[in-house]
Amino acid sequence: MTPAEFRFIRKGLGLSQRAMAAQLGYAHAMRVTEIEAGKMAITPQVERLMIAYRSGYVPHDSTERGSAPHSTS
Repeated sequence: MTPAEFRFIRKGLGLSQRAMAAQLGYAHAMRVTEIEAGKMAITPQVERLMIAYRSGYVPHDSTERGSAPHSTS
């Protein structure tokens, strides 16, 4: 996954860098900024999660996407 693909998915979810960082468990939004700038590698785990988000997955503990349906696939 490229930094541009990561950014495209984040923006498609309607999440700010701060909100995306929270979803990924990062303490600071700077991590997302670094990923999108190509300064920090996208781990395989984060890549799988971003692909899942792109496919419609919403974590059960998500507060950023309101009442969006939860997907288990």
